[in-house]
Amino acid sequence: MTVNCFLPYEATESVSLTVESLRVLESVKNIYLISTEDGVMVPEGCQLINTVHLWSSATIKQIGERSDADFSLIYTKQEYLELGLFAVERFIGIAKDTQAGMLYADHYKLKTGRRQNHPVIDYQAGSLRDDFDFGSVLFYEAKALRLAAKEMLPDLRFGGLYDLRLRVSRTKAIEHINEYLYTEVEKDVRASGEKQFDYVDPKNRRVQLEMEQICTDHLKCIGGYLPPAFKTIDFEEGSFPVEATVIIPVRNRVRTICDAIDSVLKQITPFDFNIIIIDNHSSDGTTAKIDAYTDKRVIRLTPVRQDLGIGGCWNMGVMDKRCGKFVVQLDSDDVYADCDSLNKMVYAFYKQKCAMVVGTYRMTNFKMETIAPGIIDHKEWTPENGRNNALRINGLGAPRAFYTPMLRQILLPNTSYGEDYALGLRFSREYQIGRVYDVVYLCRRWDDNSDALLGIEKINKNNTYKDKTRTWELKARIAISK
Repeated sequence: MTVNCFLPYEATESVSLTVESLRVLESVKNIYLISTEDGVMVPEGCQLINTVHLWSSATIKQIGERSDADFSLIYTKQEYLELGLFAVERFIGIAKDTQAGMLYADHYKLKTGRRQNHPVIDYQAGSLRDDFDFGSVLFYEAKALRLAAKEMLPDLRFGGLYDLRLRVSRTKAIEHINEYLYTEVEKDVRASGEKQFDYVDPKNRRVQLEMEQICTDHLKCIGGYLPPAFKTIDFEEGSFPVEATVIIPVRNRVRTICDAIDSVLKQITPFDFNIIIIDNHSSDGTTAKIDAYTDKRVIRLTPVRQDLGIGGCWNMGVMDKRCGKFVVQLDSDDVYADCDSLNKMVYAFYKQKCAMVVGTYRMTNFKMETIAPGIIDHKEWTPENGRNNALRINGLGAPRAFYTPMLRQILLPNTSYGEDYALGLRFSREYQIGRVYDVVYLCRRWDDNSDALLGIEKINKNNTYKDKTRTWELKARIAISK
């Protein structure tokens, strides 16, 4: 069986080495080099695909037209690709055995001269992120690729590969090979905490709008799209001791907990509020810092249980009889931006008639100095399509606030990662999500952040959980639409 190979082209030694490694393989039928430059001279034995935008729908259509072998291998980088021994044969063998439409594999990354393991995660129905990590080698059954390419959305400039993958997934499986089949060179050596906000960087706004269009089209095709129609909210349900409660789960944040508490106590509001701090068995002096406050609005709870994550601590605070009508999030190492942040969040409930509100935050360092990418406003959350696009993105923004009676019905999963995202998906299935676009929150990045410097195993575990929550939510939405 034969393979056609497609890879981006620049006249560099790295690309030449990759081409040479592919040319010696008996299974390789043709090598196509993709270039956005005119008048390019390609190496002997290769053919040129000329395009305006590298991974546009026009490029994918050209790849589809040239996919006349049994399989198509798309390599997405221009750095040197070192295939493992008989790696292509392994791709072919598993493709034949599984009848998958697309395959991808664990691999090695060469970072600053060091080869490191880079396992990836299994694909599932909820793996809707456009930045899902497949690695740089995408192996397609040629027939599935050709059919999907013919049906692609027209005029995509950035999302051709994303649209291709989603279309193939509708009729064929996407198979993860848990074997290290190649080595790719990695030039982006930033920490995980720096990379995670790339998608909300304002300079990527046009890309994100296109990715939203692709995902929304996919959801409509599979029955997972929800139109902008929402249940109404009655804010007169029950009685509460205060209008609003700020909930702060904390464990061992002696350096930051006072900053968080002080930022709440400085709030100026026309209503009463309190703070419920769930001190999850701190052992570094955090408890003493909290107990030093004499203000009766500061309430500390200590779980009897030893198995609570952040979500479990939230549930404990929400179910406390002193909890207010609305609950507003504050992480133990962050602060509210101004003295009117709480008022703006609560006011949004009444003005926008919603069950949940998401604010806008600014990224800062530990000293609260602004760092890139600056303001995170999540403007992709629109009233018309926000809850559909939420299945594509990996976060919903901060701070988050909830109407307490609704939150007491739904509750949070007892995890310490993704619990807020899972809750936002569940709320948005039925209720409108309100937005505050003023900066009301400062999100501090520092060494002790939970996602500041993660290894690949932890990143994969986190992403698997979020993909799973998307899968559950997608199943629920498909059931609604039937």
